[in-house]
Amino acid sequence: MHSWRALHSSRLRPSGVVTSAFLDIAKTDLRSSAQFVCDLPYGRNSRSDEPLIVLTEHRGTCSTKHALIRRLAIEQGFNLSLILGLYEMTDRNTPGVGPVLRQYGLTGLIEAHCYLRSAGMRVDITRALAHRRSEPITHFLHEEEIDPSQVGHYKTGIHKKFLEKWVSDSGGLGGLSLADAWKIREECIASLSH
Repeated sequence: MHSWRALHSSRLRPSGVVTSAFLDIAKTDLRSSAQFVCDLPYGRNSRSDEPLIVLTEHRGTCSTKHALIRRLAIEQGFNLSLILGLYEMTDRNTPGVGPVLRQYGLTGLIEAHCYLRSAGMRVDITRALAHRRSEPITHFLHEEEIDPSQVGHYKTGIHKKFLEKWVSDSGGLGGLSLADAWKIREECIASLSH
């Protein structure tokens, strides 16, 4: 996984509302725009379907931050894809979730993660370089290209489908249901906001 530094520094030309929003905050190229978004705090947004929500609420998740940069790329005609990947989230690759997982006797849990693909490289603008203590996510159980409009309900549906299969394949994880696993997942995500 590469950081925002892997993105090209192509200059932004006047275009749509997303481009205008970045130009208004003096971000004049793709790389500096991605760096700006990376530096915003992690946090859930009130509406994942609002194109500029990350900029208006000054926070975002892997879904909303990457969807914003993908929208910028669409307006600019840059070859950059938005990818949904499913992986096993552990404290090693997602620092901060360990205490929650251990509380339930788990070492990992299936998680959905959005990132970008540029020139065949996975690019994650939500993992700051300061998080080098975490292992990179290198193995994905599933990857697919999605549209920015799919970071809400569609992403959640795919995530629950894979989580349900994981619970089923593991014999119910000691009696856990899909609802239990989702509740644990929500606690893990909440722990990342602190």
